[in-house]
Amino acid sequence: MSSQRPVSPKLRGPARILVAVYAVLAIAATGRSAFQIVDRFGEAPIAFSLSAVAAVVYIVATLALALRRDRLAWLTIGFELLGVLVVGALTLLAPAVLGLGDVDLLDRAFGREGTVWALFGLGYLCVPLALPVIGLLYLARTRRPAVASAG
Repeated sequence: MSSQRPVSPKLRGPARILVAVYAVLAIAATGRSAFQIVDRFGEAPIAFSLSAVAAVVYIVATLALALRRDRLAWLTIGFELLGVLVVGALTLLAPAVLGLGDVDLLDRAFGREGTVWALFGLGYLCVPLALPVIGLLYLARTRRPAVASAG
């Protein structure tokens, strides 16, 4: 018996918009983290490394959504939500843990030391906080039935 994966339907409407927003964030986070790591990694290595992690998460989430790899999308977007919440809380409550102890509150999101997930994505108009919620709701709404494997 063949164990081929069923053909994924083309992305339409809201799915295209979701993938496009993830792609924009992937590009933005990649650019920001690459610049921070090359230019001033020693200033806040943990924070800038987390920016790079965010970039990878956005890239993988974009591909998972675009290619309809639902299990990977669930894992990636779930990790993204956890990352936004944890990093957002740390930048607000314990910035020294991320190497941002001497940085003013708003500079943690908007300044040179800001990261994508800092202050719950405030520097990106809180899109990083809303996007995983929207992504998980989309995945729940469009959940496809599991295909039984012939054995």
